[in-house]
Amino acid sequence: MRMSDVLDREWHDALAIQCRRAVRDEGALRAALQQADCVPQLLVQAHLSGDTDLLDQAAPYIHGGWSFMEEIPPALRRTITERLIGTLKACANGDPAAAPPRPSRETVARLLSVGVGELVPDDYVPLIFEEMTGWPEDTRDVTWRRPVEAARASLGVVIVGAGLSGICLAIKLRQAQIPFVIFEKNDTVGGTWYENSYPGCAVDIPTQTYSFSFEPKLDWSRHFATRGELWSYLELCADKYDIRRDIRFGMEVTDARFDEEKSLWQIVARDRDGTAHTMASLIFVPAVGQLNRPSKPKIAGLDTFPGPVFHTAEWDHDVDVSGRRVALVGTGASSMQVGPAIAGKVDRLLVFQRTPNWAGLNKNYHEMITPGMKWALANVPHFRQWHRALLFWASGDIMHPTIQVDPAWGDQRLSISAPNQRLRDTLTSYIRSEIGERTDLLDKVIPDYPPYGKRMLRDNYWYRMLKRDNVELIASGVERIENDTLIDQSGARHRADIIVLATGFQAGRMLWPMNIVGRGGRSIRDLWGDDDPRAYLGMTVPGFPNMFILYGPNTGLGHGGGLFFHAECQVRYIMQCLRELIEGGHTTMECRTAVFDEYNRRVDEAHGRMVWTHGGVRNWYKNSRGRVVANSPWRLVDYWKLTSALNPHDFIYTP
Repeated sequence: MRMSDVLDREWHDALAIQCRRAVRDEGALRAALQQADCVPQLLVQAHLSGDTDLLDQAAPYIHGGWSFMEEIPPALRRTITERLIGTLKACANGDPAAAPPRPSRETVARLLSVGVGELVPDDYVPLIFEEMTGWPEDTRDVTWRRPVEAARASLGVVIVGAGLSGICLAIKLRQAQIPFVIFEKNDTVGGTWYENSYPGCAVDIPTQTYSFSFEPKLDWSRHFATRGELWSYLELCADKYDIRRDIRFGMEVTDARFDEEKSLWQIVARDRDGTAHTMASLIFVPAVGQLNRPSKPKIAGLDTFPGPVFHTAEWDHDVDVSGRRVALVGTGASSMQVGPAIAGKVDRLLVFQRTPNWAGLNKNYHEMITPGMKWALANVPHFRQWHRALLFWASGDIMHPTIQVDPAWGDQRLSISAPNQRLRDTLTSYIRSEIGERTDLLDKVIPDYPPYGKRMLRDNYWYRMLKRDNVELIASGVERIENDTLIDQSGARHRADIIVLATGFQAGRMLWPMNIVGRGGRSIRDLWGDDDPRAYLGMTVPGFPNMFILYGPNTGLGHGGGLFFHAECQVRYIMQCLRELIEGGHTTMECRTAVFDEYNRRVDEAHGRMVWTHGGVRNWYKNSRGRVVANSPWRLVDYWKLTSALNPHDFIYTP
């Protein structure tokens, strides 16, 4: 029997079991589908039956991948649901005529294009086919080409950080039977989703895609999950894959030095008592991310303020803000979440804004996921895969063209192209609608730079908050502090009981404050300086053998997409590097300087054509010299291609 026949038989058998489970209680199925999104139902129906007539009928009513971007008439919705129920029954009964083939890339392309309301380019199809998962031959696991179990077991990996990237790598190492140790400075896993516990903390990427493709969670409570649920998800992953037993909690890595004689990394970690612990490892993986060290402004008199002062990433839960005068310094992502969360509790909220941010509405942002939708995700075959694919497209690269500079676009002070101007008009119209009669706020809240020049934010009822009687927006930075009074740059004085610093992170000082020393005694700071990090694919650096960085330079996502996706791309690449080391019988591998230089030249060239280098914008993506060091310039599909297959010739090896 041919392997394809075996796979088809396994596919049909597994599908029949899933369909029998879905139709076991037809009443529950029918009730769930009445609440569940219609477009995934349409795609599952066409996928399982092969019938395309409903696709043609529904296509004119679908205008995008978000659930609120379809206007399918009620009668057609009922037809889609009834046809799907009939198809599930036929598949459950083992009807040979109802047994669909395993989906081809052509099938995925046709169905997805209808589902998102536009033609999906060919180069995205294999990516989304893989992202959907559920078809075993298209996973992101790295397969070993020959038996090397003993060599794998002798390989040692030290990971710094148990956030989402560190957990992802640890899971894949566990599956490959490669030993590892994680040093984590906190008491538990989660990284930024553990540390950031401020009121209102939530994700701004749809939850179904802001999670591992190989570990779907089918009972998210919200379309955009709050911090607690995301942290719980990462804790669940650590437990399910038995990661905790190899994590050293409360241990902060301070030094890592490459021993050239032994070809090992000598790593020093200190516990909370200050005791140093040393470990040698062949592989060193910093997975601390870009947003792990709070940036605190140097404001004269801040250290003399008599009341509580804390950063949003270090929220002091012992401080009750109820009935107090709170100064909120900064108006970025964390401020836009925490402000509306506390405005109804405080006596007065003083919001100090240096520059306004663009923020738009996503109609699902505050919405709960219905019980029927959860049921369909858990029980209807391939419903979750199609739903994930729709959201991956909707929140992915569709805005990438909008942040490209059109050199022929006249005055680029407020916008950089026709699409960027259309977005500006849409956002401005939305802000005006939210501000309403408070026209005195318009000049303060509408930015004077192009959309996406700074991080694009989700409106968390921010504009409605600004209209509250107990909220004051001060369109000026804090000049200094005298006793309990903040003095803004215009000289106005504002008394406060509590200061909350919503001032972001030291994104440019990557891997700081670790002292990392590679070949020849050269430290990473010698190469990068204080804020100019560079790496090949964001992961490897010449002179630092066997060091692989997760969420490193130029791997942040500023136009769309989520870090779980990038983490999976990077982890697959690193696993290929480890495979190359082991199967090739090498001791070390090190990125070639020419490869490193050329890649970073391309990164800088691409950024030169993008909005983030706009001269009129200050953002945390750029370093002190204006070079973008945080964000990736690539589309998701581009980075996926760059990292999907290791080119062994990009590296130098030692035996």
